[in-house]
Amino acid sequence: MTNFEIMTTPKIIAYLSPMCPWTRGVVQFLQSNRFEFEYRDVICDPDAYREMVNKSGQYSSPCVEIDGHMLADVGGDEVEVWMRQKGHI
Repeated sequence: MTNFEIMTTPKIIAYLSPMCPWTRGVVQFLQSNRFEFEYRDVICDPDAYREMVNKSGQYSSPCVEIDGHMLADVGGDEVEVWMRQKGHI
């Protein structure tokens, strides 16, 4: 009998501003690692912006929520470091 750990796919909600260079880094990291994520545009959707601020305490994006843990005001590199620390990659 083989013992192995089954990795679950994290639930990711990305609160992003389309014109922000850090947004491009976050999206590039998530897409290049084939993570499925929900893209919430905080510029065009005021409800998404309010939700981001309420959850993160930050007024700046990008903010990325992964399995209920909020990474506030981050870039792709910071998301990658956190994902590696948690064993998602």
